[in-house]
Amino acid sequence: MPNGPLTLPARLCLLAWDAARPAAGSAAQRPGPVRAGALVELARRGLLTDDDGIVTPADLDTSTGDAVLDGLLELVRESCPHPWRTWVTLRARVTLDAVREQLVAEGCLRAEKRRVLGVFPSVEYGLERTAAVEVLREETRQVLHGPLPVAEISERDAALAVLAAAAGLFGESTPGRRAEELAERAGAATPGLRGIMRELSTAVTAGAAVATSP
Repeated sequence: MPNGPLTLPARLCLLAWDAARPAAGSAAQRPGPVRAGALVELARRGLLTDDDGIVTPADLDTSTGDAVLDGLLELVRESCPHPWRTWVTLRARVTLDAVREQLVAEGCLRAEKRRVLGVFPSVEYGLERTAAVEVLREETRQVLHGPLPVAEISERDAALAVLAAAAGLFGESTPGRRAEELAERAGAATPGLRGIMRELSTAVTAGAAVATSP
């Protein structure tokens, strides 16, 4: 992995690749979980707040120094007010593309330029650091299913696990009580984040259901 911790959207993007599951490629094309991760990351940093269910920038000047997060922050500032669930899908491909470019620069993904029908330019992405991502998947699986007590899990890791489970990235359900405890843990230190997590998780789960329906 690159130097320094990966952001939530970057980690969710990588978790969508699973070499053990042939259908993993389809999950890697879904922008909803990545956008939800970016929204949580900005809320955790106090840059997006909840105003009666509406995503609201805390100010008009602060930035994070991360191109993906700052791009979303600017988009929210320049757009009409929307609830959290709307922002999971609204122009979400912009965030997914930005995360992929970031991960290519970090050496986590590789990008291959192709032409569709021999004419239209396209970029296909592939996993470059398979072993490191498998470690990330196993760590997240352990968060979801134990045995580590929820109180000992970091808030960011709890948020990652909740969103990954909501997106169905592990192809299995999380025990109800454990999921509730992780959601509580994810929002423990940030005012309003518990409610935000509920809204985003619901939207991500709905998106996953639509994506996997026949």
